[in-house]
Amino acid sequence: MTVQSVSSSGPVREVEVAIAGAGFGGLCMAVQLQKHGINDFLILEKKGEVGGAWRDNHYPGAACDVQSHMYSYSWELKADWSKRYAPWHEIQQYILDVVKKYDLRRHIHFNQEVVSAVFNEGTGRWVIKTAGGETIMARHWVLASGPLHVPAIPNIKGLKDFKGKVMHSAEWDHGYDLTGKKVASIGTGGSAIQYVPEIAPKVGKLHVFQRTAAWVIPRDERKYSEFRKKMFAALPFTRTLHRWRCYWTNESRVWPIFNPWLAKIGEAGLKKFIAYQVKDPELRKKLTPDYTLGCKRILISNKWFPTFNRENVELVTDDLREITADGIITKDGKERKVDCIILGTGFIVDPRIYMKSFELRGLNGHTVQEDWKVSPTSYLGITTSNYPNMYQLVGPHTGLGHNSIIFMIEAQVDYIIKCMQLVKAKGADYIDVKPQAMTRFLGEVTEALKGTVWNSGCKSWYQTADGINFAIWPKSTWKYWLETRTVNEGDYVFGKASAKGASRGASSGGSGLSGLPGEQAMARVAQR
Repeated sequence: MTVQSVSSSGPVREVEVAIAGAGFGGLCMAVQLQKHGINDFLILEKKGEVGGAWRDNHYPGAACDVQSHMYSYSWELKADWSKRYAPWHEIQQYILDVVKKYDLRRHIHFNQEVVSAVFNEGTGRWVIKTAGGETIMARHWVLASGPLHVPAIPNIKGLKDFKGKVMHSAEWDHGYDLTGKKVASIGTGGSAIQYVPEIAPKVGKLHVFQRTAAWVIPRDERKYSEFRKKMFAALPFTRTLHRWRCYWTNESRVWPIFNPWLAKIGEAGLKKFIAYQVKDPELRKKLTPDYTLGCKRILISNKWFPTFNRENVELVTDDLREITADGIITKDGKERKVDCIILGTGFIVDPRIYMKSFELRGLNGHTVQEDWKVSPTSYLGITTSNYPNMYQLVGPHTGLGHNSIIFMIEAQVDYIIKCMQLVKAKGADYIDVKPQAMTRFLGEVTEALKGTVWNSGCKSWYQTADGINFAIWPKSTWKYWLETRTVNEGDYVFGKASAKGASRGASSGGSGLSGLPGEQAMARVAQR
């Protein structure tokens, strides 16, 4: 890394690779760069510690919904996970251990939120600026912030005027004592089903406001015995076999998603699970979803349904009208007085929203705000036309609803490094995906979604406000692994910086296609 002195804006750091985010994605990228002999990199982290979602989500009962032995790096397996599904603090400690082992902290600049990234066509470098005043010039630019880092705060009339305590599940205040309090929990997603059962015995009264019921399956809460942990440590192949069993068990869950008739069979069993755990017939009805299993995220808990058998817990399904200084009024006119409101309302996952004030500018003045006007989209969820040497981890079309996202991250990191190696091998300054490749990929994803439960009519966080499914990978994860094993050079243009007297390949000029849904984009190509 070199430092240039620039009089108008202070020092500029020059690096080969700049990474935004020090969660699972950014750290995986960093370790693999080291393993491939690339040590000139920098991680820009907006907060004061590593961990991403696992640093932020420490509410009571916070835990992973993917098995511990799958929710870890394949190259850094852990023998002594305490249980099948690890609690948040154990996952965060695993992350801290990885950072220490691979000496990554020296590469991380904390409290440096990226506010702009602009591609300089003259130098073939990204110019990245942070809220902390740093300026970085990087050949390669990796967006590893992930989709679950900006809390979604609901737009409810009067919320700002509430005089009691308000906290989002990702900003839990452990200093606030809930004992004996009247509490309202808004939302019944992945976070709420974990913290609601934990706080219910403490509070005086708990009102759980539900907009849509969730499909919830039983959770394997078994702990690993000391014998099993020692065996995993002494015989690593047993740990690997266990990991593979977890992987293929998870992959089997995708078949009901691909085949809605199988999902209907699963629904019948889960309705019996609800009936077994919930005593009141009217409550059972309210807690039973009216959409196809898998259309929204499937949740895992043994404690969620029994919580509603408690006398101090009320399930509220009436729509919210407004929040007063000391209570919540539903549309039926009833007011419930509360001391605390907990927002279990998830995260803003559409990058067009959480990046709306972030300047991201590529070739020829292209901006993601304009190119993604209809919907976010990228080739393999990694590269985007007109944004050379820019890569995403867990980008559009690569989220999962059935298996470990770390599996996808590792495949993406491997692909990104291959792209970097190709740039160097060809003596180019940058690599840029052709719009035709993006259009083809988008068409394949759009086609694969047809006939799945994801297209069965429900509204989920996988979709834009207009109902376009931009987040989910609609195939088996092993198919994604196969698609990212090699870089198809024909899908890319290798360019030279304009200051060096060379120009970009003609076939990859600006197309305006990157924000179009699959069928529209393909039609535009056909017209050319």
